[in-house]
Amino acid sequence: MALFDTTAFRIAEQGMSVMWQKMQIIGQNISNEDTPEYNCKYLTFHGVLKDKLRANGTVKKELNLAQEIYVDTVTDDQADGNNVDHDTQSTELSKVSYQFDALINEMNGNFSRLRSAMVTK
Repeated sequence: MALFDTTAFRIAEQGMSVMWQKMQIIGQNISNEDTPEYNCKYLTFHGVLKDKLRANGTVKKELNLAQEIYVDTVTDDQADGNNVDHDTQSTELSKVSYQFDALINEMNGNFSRLRSAMVTK
């Protein structure tokens, strides 16, 4: 539906998807903090948005956030080969949760503005 096919909706939707995936990966890391030889995973992403804005001044429908899962095989924090730091993962989970909530609030604000626009007297 064209009503929801705006840049703001696409950015919020893709951002929520990335934040959800990050929360899942952090949850896996935390649940495996006592698993020997487990290597911590990270979801990295970068937006193509900046490049697209710079190129033509507008954002096209092909806007996406490129994602990559990085497995940290370099650091060994524990004697059993596991490199999950619970405090770091918990802090990261809190940050990602706040970002996810902010995107939900942004999306709710968009819906509120649409509802206000549809209610006419």
